[in-house]
Amino acid sequence: MTAVKQQEILQEWRQSAPYWERHASTIRAMFAPVTGALIKDAGIVKGQSVLDVAGGAGEPSLSIAEAVGRTGSVTCTDAVAEMVEAAKRAAHRRGITNISFYQCAADVLPFRNDFFDVGVSRLGVMFFPAPLSALREMLRVTKPDGTLTLVVWHKSELNPFSYLVTNAVSRYFDAPPADPSAPGAFRFAEPGALAHILREAEAIDVQERLFKFRIEAPISIDEFWELRSGTSGTLREKLGTLSEEQATGVAQDVKEAVREFFPEGKMSFPAQMIIVTGRKQQDHG
Repeated sequence: MTAVKQQEILQEWRQSAPYWERHASTIRAMFAPVTGALIKDAGIVKGQSVLDVAGGAGEPSLSIAEAVGRTGSVTCTDAVAEMVEAAKRAAHRRGITNISFYQCAADVLPFRNDFFDVGVSRLGVMFFPAPLSALREMLRVTKPDGTLTLVVWHKSELNPFSYLVTNAVSRYFDAPPADPSAPGAFRFAEPGALAHILREAEAIDVQERLFKFRIEAPISIDEFWELRSGTSGTLREKLGTLSEEQATGVAQDVKEAVREFFPEGKMSFPAQMIIVTGRKQQDHG
């Protein structure tokens, strides 16, 4: 990926940060089952030191900080300063103190070798400019025999939370075919794709599993559209090119498409993700 493209992506995330912070409590609820599965698969327990790469506006870092307790610690990193600041504010509001924050790219981590018990990234690795380099870095700073656990979206067509919006919006735009290897939500949606890269990074005992759950939160269809149209930089950019009448049409089309997933006026989408776990080789030197 070119440096210019990387900067464009980072700028998009900078502009998205206020929306992620605004909807933080809803997003936390939506992905709470994933966070729980991540903690379980990573084997996170009290007293451990955990690195969360691409922690965004604070999750799953803050939930992991609660899981490791006062004797443990979490280091939350993100490449976007505005996300890091949002995460700091969230920690302050929730009174969580066993956490530290760093702005840094995933493939240039400012930590010494063999430092953390566990490394995680929830829905972040798909956006790394250089995934293999980043996973090697995460393994470098993880202790020998330590665990690395990553969560990515399974295929778009299995996740109506995503594809229903994409399909509705696409009727208003001529979109070229997406590059499947470029950074994006479904970059590692194919089973085995991310596990292959983790093995290439020289992790051992690499395993993956399909995780099915429901994306649920006590929000209305209108609130759902506010969240989706705000937190997605790509969607905000597209909507910004439409007339007011067209933008209203998109919103109406999306709301109609997702209506069946709002029983009793509350959001509940079936969802599928892939959880990949590996370990760092022990140092026999």
